[in-house]
Amino acid sequence: MKLELIGITKRFGSLVANDSIDLVVEPGQVHSLLGENGAGKSTLMNVLYGLYDPSEGEILVNDKPVTFKGPGDAMASGIGMVHQHFMLVPVFTVAENVALGNEATKAGGMLDLQETRTRIRQISDQYGFDVDPDAVVEDLPVGVQQRVEIIKALVRDAEVLILDEPTAVLTPKETDELLGIMAQLKADGKSIVFISHKLREVKAVSDVITVIRRGKVVGTADPDAPTTELASLMVGRSVSLTLDKQPATPGAVTFSVRDLTVQAANGQRVVDGLSFDVAEGEILAIAGVQGNGQTELTEAIMGLQDHVTGSISLGGDELVGRRVKDVIRAGVGFVPEDRSVEGLVGTFSVAENLILNRYDGAPFAKGLSMSQAAIARNADEKIAEYDVRTQSASAPAGTLSGGNQQKVVMAREFSRPLKLFIASQPTRGVDVGSIEFLHRRIVAERDSGTPVIIVSTELDEVLELADRIAVLYRGRLMGIVPGTVSRDVLGLMMAGMSGDEALAQAHDVQGGDL
Repeated sequence: MKLELIGITKRFGSLVANDSIDLVVEPGQVHSLLGENGAGKSTLMNVLYGLYDPSEGEILVNDKPVTFKGPGDAMASGIGMVHQHFMLVPVFTVAENVALGNEATKAGGMLDLQETRTRIRQISDQYGFDVDPDAVVEDLPVGVQQRVEIIKALVRDAEVLILDEPTAVLTPKETDELLGIMAQLKADGKSIVFISHKLREVKAVSDVITVIRRGKVVGTADPDAPTTELASLMVGRSVSLTLDKQPATPGAVTFSVRDLTVQAANGQRVVDGLSFDVAEGEILAIAGVQGNGQTELTEAIMGLQDHVTGSISLGGDELVGRRVKDVIRAGVGFVPEDRSVEGLVGTFSVAENLILNRYDGAPFAKGLSMSQAAIARNADEKIAEYDVRTQSASAPAGTLSGGNQQKVVMAREFSRPLKLFIASQPTRGVDVGSIEFLHRRIVAERDSGTPVIIVSTELDEVLELADRIAVLYRGRLMGIVPGTVSRDVLGLMMAGMSGDEALAQAHDVQGGDL
């Protein structure tokens, strides 16, 4: 099936999310949409899937104009979509989820799942999905849940599959399996629109790559194009994709976690007996698929979790039980994973956000009075040092792009002497150029002697920054390995294998090259 978008424009008020985009997807083709978060990729696919009406432009299926008033129309035309956040009912079985919206009934109106089970088994056998129709979705690994989403589309005879950031929640092994499934679907004549910002994956599976920047198509490329060329198209300038980082020279261990446990409201241990150390002048990366206790770990360190047992020690001082303000004053810098909700006050100015952790002390305050001149000087200095792109220091922080918001948070946290620096998803939704800058700044903090903890679900980022890597799986520590370890070892650990077992297995498979 041939799919064509002509002059698609989508406006939200004064914001132009898609600007006159042309795109052609040929039958049996993997066509990748490459671009940073916020570039307009997902908006474009939501237009194609009938979730948004285009402000301008048209969609052609097999050279005939079509109008989609909702996803049902798109599916009827042979288009299926697998969203980044799965659209599954956790307590339903695979068959019940697949049947939703497409229910077959017996005489008397009773639901008939037998035909659905048969189709699931057929598709599962055809593509090697290994999915049990009667399994309850919440009991399935994330990678298998994603296969259920693909099956939902194939059961409805989809000829074009839209995969929106499909590897965001997968382990490396699950990612490789998905790329293999995409190759099988292509061989079967299906077309795939693959949306991603991960250069390595896009180059591995694509027939053609379209790059979108700020809502516009800025170029198309062959998958054999140099990675630096693709990165430059994404950002609009030349960038370096390798970090010039010297080996760490760790000093004394000043930060220690012992037997740390965090309980959720339902009593589940979301962090389960963690123990590790971080020395001055080293970066410890916490790796793992999102949702394995990383968020709760950082929140426990910062005093944001209530049900915490064990010990968190910084410079010999116990942090468990202390208020957030006390932890900050103890010398902890913290970049949370959701900058817009937890890292900034969007309605406050850039200048005000830059002093949120020091607003009540010199030189910004004296008694009940605040020094606007000192606040303005600080803002001007930090905006220049961190190249924050803003109309002015008085502009609301919420009006900045994601990358510039992250620069404001980083600038604030690095604006005072630190005894520990923690960054959770430090470059999520940040363009390649800003990643380059932020990574250099994190390494500079390490080189100044600060213990650094990075939490990231991006393996490339973990391997780029880490001196040592701790892997979490279901709240437990699978082990701590050197930053030079292979992706294969990390993938096995992220799937629940201990560090020693993963190293041994990778050694056997690779003949000693880890």
